[in-house]
Amino acid sequence: MRKAALLALIVLIALLIPQNASAEQTRPLVVTTIAPLAGIVKDAFGNSVQVVYLIPAGVDPHDYQLTAEQINLLSRADIIVTTGGHLPVEKKIAELQAEGTIKGKTLFLDDYKREGFRYLPERWYHGKDNPHGVWLDPTNALAIARATERALEEVDPGNADVYLRDYNDFQARVNAIVGAYRALVKGNETAVIQMPPDQYAIEWLGIKAIAAIKPEEEVPAIGVDELLPEAENSSLIVYGVDSPDQLKKAAFELAEKSGKPIAGVTVFGTDEPYTELLIRNTAALLKALSGGAPVEKPVQGPDVGTYVLVSILVGIVLGTAVGVILKK
Repeated sequence: MRKAALLALIVLIALLIPQNASAEQTRPLVVTTIAPLAGIVKDAFGNSVQVVYLIPAGVDPHDYQLTAEQINLLSRADIIVTTGGHLPVEKKIAELQAEGTIKGKTLFLDDYKREGFRYLPERWYHGKDNPHGVWLDPTNALAIARATERALEEVDPGNADVYLRDYNDFQARVNAIVGAYRALVKGNETAVIQMPPDQYAIEWLGIKAIAAIKPEEEVPAIGVDELLPEAENSSLIVYGVDSPDQLKKAAFELAEKSGKPIAGVTVFGTDEPYTELLIRNTAALLKALSGGAPVEKPVQGPDVGTYVLVSILVGIVLGTAVGVILKK
């Protein structure tokens, strides 16, 4: 009797294993070019999809070239999510699609614009469209997620209701965060940013970027003293915590000389959930605008503990407020 029961259990396990593997294989494969886009897709659609990204964290996306293994991965992808199409890797993806190597649905700028995506003007650089860091703006993050949802409906129509439900949940969470934080920012705030991507982390809040230390990828950084008059007339200085050390030093020097507070935002980071990135970046900005003493230099030595404690306290207060709204 025991042998018969054991045999039945073994047969059942054997039947279940291929079924689980098959279920894994039937989930749409979504490939994103950079980690933050993977964070948006994972946050929006969770376990409904498989998500991988191409460009490793810490690598300059403007210099990265696809490997043979990644081209093979792209050929198997159901959906490919780009930043819009301006990165060299994304231009190569467009070529691979045109020649037929890539057969999945690839999302570019036009797909996002149909969902409300927007470029901001680089006021400090001839007013041209700013293609850098677009995902940091929640309006654009929602547009990217919505375009992905529509693509998922195309490749897997049998689960269309699941993808729409996932997107609606993501939209509700993002909109709750946006509503909570916007209410805490008064009008007419301005900032000197370190690099163009930082603009998308601040302008949705109503903080206008009026100058940049490094205006564009191909343009040399502007001297601190040259930017000082604009910094003195701004509300704060904003820099990227994952930016080059030399540019970070310039941002802190500008904050010290102008007497303005400074806030660090994450631009590339990892594929963490987008809502967590949005909350952390916004909390840093609000802490700088809260009236505390201007930062005189990069935090180091014994000041680290104090800085971390203040950051935690601010994060708890703001995070709790947003958490209450999300639960409602």
